[in-house]
Amino acid sequence: MVLGERSALAGLLVADFSRVLAAPYATMLLADLGAEVIKVERPGGGDDTRSWGPPYAHEQATYFRSVNRNKRSVTLDLGDEQGRRRARELARRADVLVENFRPGTMAKFGLSYEQVRSGNPGVVYCSISAFGAAEGAALPGYDLLLQAVGGLMSVTGPRPGEPTKVGVAVVDILAGLHASVGILAALRHREATGRGQHVEVNLLSSLLSGMVNQSAGYTMAGVVPGIMGNRHPSIVPYEVFATADRPLALAVGTDAQFAALCRTLGAADLLDDARFIDNPSRVAHVAELTARLTQILGTRTADEWHDLLTPAGVPCGPVNDLAEAFALAERLGLAPRVGGDLVANPIGLSETPAEYRTAPPVLGADDAELLTWLDSD
Repeated sequence: MVLGERSALAGLLVADFSRVLAAPYATMLLADLGAEVIKVERPGGGDDTRSWGPPYAHEQATYFRSVNRNKRSVTLDLGDEQGRRRARELARRADVLVENFRPGTMAKFGLSYEQVRSGNPGVVYCSISAFGAAEGAALPGYDLLLQAVGGLMSVTGPRPGEPTKVGVAVVDILAGLHASVGILAALRHREATGRGQHVEVNLLSSLLSGMVNQSAGYTMAGVVPGIMGNRHPSIVPYEVFATADRPLALAVGTDAQFAALCRTLGAADLLDDARFIDNPSRVAHVAELTARLTQILGTRTADEWHDLLTPAGVPCGPVNDLAEAFALAERLGLAPRVGGDLVANPIGLSETPAEYRTAPPVLGADDAELLTWLDSD
């Protein structure tokens, strides 16, 4: 693979022993920034997500394609001594190793952190698990399960008693992002000291951290939040309202924005009402305020309200489907697609931008070259 001269991570070799979503997302981000990522897959089937379809594109599951661009694929049977030997050789040469097997599995192949570090002391070794390597090591980790036991579903849903998962595997993505940050921090430490280290990320801790204000409300004030639908526990009005045609999201975060909202809606009398004089008062009287706003907003379409409220400085927008969301990003000049159908890396770097060198690989696409390389001195 020929890496671009402007790649931030050019020259970095990543041994990718991961599958499914959290860890492959992290390694794809590294690949986009210039790292050479060698994806190790089992012969015959490869990454589980290769079969997670429909939908398909280019005869591959779009799930797999979403997190595996810019990588090379080599098939190694870790149940076979030759496969393990080659895997250990890849680990010995790597700058970074990423794995998301159940804790303890890599040791069976001679590929634990301690085993790899003995021959490669500078390695940055990243392990991503569901519940950590201690008491939770044996627990299975699926995003739906984490959303349930990690508290996210307890605050997500249309109404109390109807917990609902987020429509994407958000816990996996949170863990992948935390892993990529940890890897980059460990690489910076290695530059200064020459020493590698073990980066450990688990899905449950990533979720608890990612729930930010909800988690802090519990740890700092003992408040256990519940389902509020589209409402916010601390800001009002901050929810979705029905209009004459489709839902409209209002995100009014300041008193000045609330004043602009009331004036634009022709409801300036709300500004003189003591129940709505400031945000804490609005939170205390959310039902009364919501009833009045719902009545007014139902008189026009979502787009009409957007065109009136946005120039007035009121944050709002219609509830788009994914096609409309991509169209919006394109109108705003954000270039959300690359290579025709891949989703762009969202990190903008002025000197070392993300690159899109290769499409997600066919299983074992690089076996001939990489197996020869691993067998060489």
